[in-house]
Amino acid sequence: MTTIVVIGGFDNLRSRHVRFLEEASKLGNLHVLLWSDELVRRTTGQPPKFPQAERRYLVEAIRYVDQVSLVDEDPSTGSGQALTGLPPDLSALAVDEADDTAARRAFCAAHGITYHVFTAADLAGFPGDQGSGIRDQEPVLRPSSFVLRRPSVIVTGCYDWLHSGHVRFFEEASSYGDLIVAAGNDANVRNLKGEGHPLQTQAERRYMIAAIRYVTLAVVTSGWGWLDAEPEIARFKPDIYLVNEDGDKPEKRAYCEAHGLQYVVLKRTPKAGLPQRSSTDLRGF
Repeated sequence: MTTIVVIGGFDNLRSRHVRFLEEASKLGNLHVLLWSDELVRRTTGQPPKFPQAERRYLVEAIRYVDQVSLVDEDPSTGSGQALTGLPPDLSALAVDEADDTAARRAFCAAHGITYHVFTAADLAGFPGDQGSGIRDQEPVLRPSSFVLRRPSVIVTGCYDWLHSGHVRFFEEASSYGDLIVAAGNDANVRNLKGEGHPLQTQAERRYMIAAIRYVTLAVVTSGWGWLDAEPEIARFKPDIYLVNEDGDKPEKRAYCEAHGLQYVVLKRTPKAGLPQRSSTDLRGF
């Protein structure tokens, strides 16, 4: 299979970035050349919002990405005009139209590399967004092939402004079994957190969750209150309901006890070497 390269800082990873990575991955094996902190500074004139170790952890967690390499020079900018750092089986360089430059076009032309530009129209929408349920997981597993293995585990939450702490939580939760992530529906998130929440719609939040390789199934809740995932629990019948310390609620404990569902509480611990993150801090409210 051919190798497709994308190059950039991927600072403050958002759905536009993930949509770009998803579309680029359809061209072949996707190799991300991730700018180092120093290269971000030289290129943008300011330090990255997130350090290179955290940015790499997030990009590597995206299921569409096959390989990530940290680079101190961008070979496509025209400064070096060398193939240093590029995989030998490189077939194409893919860019978002916002990063389309004459220098990159010239570099590809000089080296016989296919240059593929994805437009805003190419990256519009959130594939698989068909409401709540198994069909939501179209980017991950086709409905006809969907089977939950045992044990299976469900986690719930808002996941507004997905960050490295969420990804680490998913990574840990997936060690207990096939992972179902139930993102709170917009109305209930507003009910629990107040006006102005969520910042991102349930379709966008579900899409971002589904893109994480540790997640088997991502759905939107259809219930209300702290047990808004009760209909989804009844539907998928997981073996474990797993929460972190922030999500540990008496209602959840009582529900699990009444329904014979194992209840597991994890400490909120970031990935080794990465900072503690909070959606509240990132959103600014």
